Amino acid sequence: MQFVINNWYLFAGLAVVSVLLAGPTLSRLMHGVRNVGASQAVGLINRQSGVLVDVREPAEYGNGRIPEAILLPLSRFQERLTELEKFKNRPVVLYCRSGQRSGRAAVLLRKRGFASVHNLAGGIQAWQGENLPVEK
Repeated sequence: MQFVINNWYLFAGLAVVSVLLAGPTLSRLMHGVRNVGASQAVGLINRQSGVLVDVREPAEYGNGRIPEAILLPLSRFQERLTELEKFKNRPVVLYCRSGQRSGRAAVLLRKRGFASVHNLAGGIQAWQGENLPVEK
């Protein structure tokens, strides 16, 4: 216990780093956003008329995208959110390069009342890793 008292600043730093690392995951869980793998995303799209939303920037989108994905860059997401209103009652699967930015966008959709919001775990990298189609 004396070690903790003498080194309180180290433990305070550990607490801050822990919150920063766990924060995005906790936020997604608290708002009901589910991470899905590529095969689960395909199931949502095919069986439940799910919608794919790419939150990467246009230059990234131009390098390769999942077919039929809607481009809605995270940098302009809130101002263009009304474009997704017509999909409010359908499953929405968001993706980016690795799954971090799309997680933030997914929380925004849940806050706006979207019923079924999913984050593609691993992003387009995971999609490509499973040899699923990508178009340019």
